[in-house]
Parts: sequence; C-alpha cells; structure tokens
Amino acid sequence: MKMTTIAAAIAVAIGGIDGAHAQAYPAHPITIIVPFPAGGPTDTLARILSERMRVSLGQPVIIETVSGAGASIGVARAAQAAPDGYTLSIGNWTSHVGAGAMYPAVHDALLELQPVSRISATPLMIVGKNALPPQNARELIAWLKENPGKASAATVGAGSAAHICLLYFQQKTGARFQLVPYRGGAPVMQDLVAGQIDFFCAEASQTLSFLRSGAIRPFAVMSKERWPAAPDVPTMDEVGVPGMYISFWHGLWGPKGTPRDVVTKLNGAVVDTLADPAVRQRLTELGQVIATREEQTPEALAAFHKAEIEQWWPIIKAANVKPE
Repeated sequence: MKMTTIAAAIAVAIGGIDGAHAQAYPAHPITIIVPFPAGGPTDTLARILSERMRVSLGQPVIIETVSGAGASIGVARAAQAAPDGYTLSIGNWTSHVGAGAMYPAVHDALLELQPVSRISATPLMIVGKNALPPQNARELIAWLKENPGKASAATVGAGSAAHICLLYFQQKTGARFQLVPYRGGAPVMQDLVAGQIDFFCAEASQTLSFLRSGAIRPFAVMSKERWPAAPDVPTMDEVGVPGMYISFWHGLWGPKGTPRDVVTKLNGAVVDTLADPAVRQRLTELGQVIATREEQTPEALAAFHKAEIEQWWPIIKAANVKPE
C-alpha cells in the first residue's frame, strides 16, 4: 500500500474517532465547581443554569461547592481536573480576577483554564444607611471629603469586588473613610439597615429587596448604563466621576486542553440555556444582566477576562492587598 493511501486511511480513521467522540460526549454527569459557599449568588446562578443545561446535554449537571482560601481551592481543583469536559469552573470577578492577584494557586490556575462562555453580570452599587446626611452621590462625595476618615464603609474579604470597589472609589474621588471588614454580604446588609455601618459597595442584585422596601439609600451604580432593575439610580458618569466601572460578572470555564468539540457543545448548551425565556425571566428577577450572544462565545470570554486581569491586578497589587 502506498504511503499516500496509508495517510489517507489514517486521516479517515482519525476523523471517524473525532466524530464518535463528539457524538459520545457527554456520556455521564458533568460537575460544575462553585468556589463559594452554597446559597450565594454564584451558587444560585449555577443551579439555575444546570437545570436547563441538562436538557441540551442529555446528562445531569451536578453542582459541587468547594469554598475556602479566597476561592483558590475551588478554582485550582477545577483547573487541575481532567480536560474531558466533565469538570467545569464557574466563577465571578472575585474568584477569577481578584483572587488571582493575591493567591499563587489561583494565579497559576487561571492560566490552566479554557473559556466556555460569559454568562451574566450585575454592576456594583454604592448604597448607604438612610440616616446618612447626603441625599445623593454628589453630596456623598462632598461630605466624605469634608469629613475625611469619619465615615465607615464595609468590605467583604480582602481583594473582593466590594473591597476593590471602595479602594477604586477613593482613588477616583479623593475621598477617605474607614474600611470595616465583614465575613459576608448578608451581615453587612443587616448592619446597613440597622445603621451600624455607613455605606457599602454591594453586588447590586443583593440590594434589590432592600431598595424596594426603602430600607437603604442607593447612590450610584458602577456601570456605563443604568441598571435595568433600578433605573432611577444614576451611574458614576452621571454624578461627575467618569469611567468608574466595575462589573460583578460570571463566566464558565473548563480545564485547559479540553477538546474543541467538547467546548463547542458546552458553549451551545449555555447559549441555549440563556436563550430560554424561563431562565431569562429568573435571572432578570435576580437583577442579572444576561450576556449578549456575541459576549457568550469562548473567544469573547477569553478577551474580556484578559482585559479585566490587566486592569485590576495592578490596582490590587499597588494597594498591597493581602489575604486575610
């Protein structure tokens, strides 16, 4: 048999194997690792996605929460899994941007992840207790400058989006205030309602019920456009601090080396899920802004993730933020 004939036979065989592989995947349940405790916004989002993704994939999608060490344990475990499409990593700004600037394990793990799809985002929002003298964002900035170091602002975890938002706010406005660390967003909101803390840079979706009841005062959102869930709240651009954007976004990744056809199938399942009217309604009710179809491609997530790291890591490192 001539070499060209042998080569052609091998090519056909390889093509047949690839086709069989594409048809075979997935052959058993898929696990999505959430690097945060159960019940939080990322866990909730993952469970909504998993319910609908199983329809497209034909297999159960299991959620496993692996929290601890600033999300580094969960992110590292997902990155080190076999690149076969059966272990995925869902995460957000805190786990896949902020943590990487402080934890070597996350820094290395981010290099070993393969993008699948960007999912959704909510802006961060500055909210305060109702007893604060300022009535709007312009007044808040002026009041903080007139009273340096007197106001208290809550942070949730070193290097978290809430923490970096406040550092960014100081940098962009020249305001100075005390940073008070908390273990989670829930106790912050409780203290904010009770008037025990002055203000907070919150992931906007967690403020919805409090805003609707009038329990706290909204000042501004950190996005280019107003947040659809609270359209009366101005952007920082509108209150005279241009370019102050920080988004609490979510994405889905697999381990580096996951076959292209598997990534394509996973991406298709996410695209189908995010196009489902029932899913869209649930996410919208939670205050999530669903990524556009163009933003949902693996390539778009890769470019966006890279840009976020390049923007925020220097700020985190310049502020000398260390793990708590």
